[in-house]
Amino acid sequence: MPKPKTLDPSESTRALYGAELRHQREKAGMSQEDLGAAMFVSGSFVGQLEAGVRRMRLEYAKSVDEILGTDGFFVRNLEAARKSPYEHHFADVVELEGLATTIREWGPTLVPGLLQTADYTRAIVLAYDPVLPEDLVEERVAARQARGRIFHDPRTPRYSAVLDESALRRPVGGSAVMAVQLRHIAAMARRRRIIVQVMPLSEGANAGMQGMFKLMTFEDAPPLSYTEGSETGRLFDDPAVVTRSTLTYDLIGGAALSPGASLDLIEQVAEEYEDAQRSRLEDRDLA
Repeated sequence: MPKPKTLDPSESTRALYGAELRHQREKAGMSQEDLGAAMFVSGSFVGQLEAGVRRMRLEYAKSVDEILGTDGFFVRNLEAARKSPYEHHFADVVELEGLATTIREWGPTLVPGLLQTADYTRAIVLAYDPVLPEDLVEERVAARQARGRIFHDPRTPRYSAVLDESALRRPVGGSAVMAVQLRHIAAMARRRRIIVQVMPLSEGANAGMQGMFKLMTFEDAPPLSYTEGSETGRLFDDPAVVTRSTLTYDLIGGAALSPGASLDLIEQVAEEYEDAQRSRLEDRDLA
């Protein structure tokens, strides 16, 4: 489970909120498992709440106040503890990425967010909401770019991804943006910071056709699976669900190109985009 945080006003609001939860639980003489059973969640889930990783929901805050006799403290302070630049359904995932020892992702349509360049993200944001004000566009781009800081540590998380070839060939943002995006992925792979495979279009049906998902493992907490849809997402810690997702990822990886062949393809497609961009510029100059 996540290591306990010290109740320190200099820490984030969510960490302070989680530390108070731990303080009140211990004051009541309850273990994480005891409190989890009373809340109808797992003890590891309580541990993640206390570490400031999981976002407290209203129903849990009400339950904690009732079980621990905290006179409405957790409900009153819920909004401050839930502040995040990310969408409600995704905020937990971002926090967990920073704690994960391994992350594995399946990207059937787009380059996963952790690997995106700013221009690629900007194109996606504008495609989703073409009339979004510029300041909000840049806020979302910055938030997604901030997630990539987890790669500043050369050791953790150990990251791997399988990308469908369609994600490489869909010209998000145009040829210039895609060339830079694919070169970025290739550079990370060549530095041996990430492992990337590509599912070729020639493979046809594969185990991941139902949509994207992410698997995360932790040193002191159970593994999790995350799936996402339009305006929604869900984290699973049910062992049966995580096991099925792990099998699905293994099947996808087994059907995909090897890491070496995948890297060659990524660089080949990047070169195709670069050639297309050069031709476009030459045609413009001649016009």
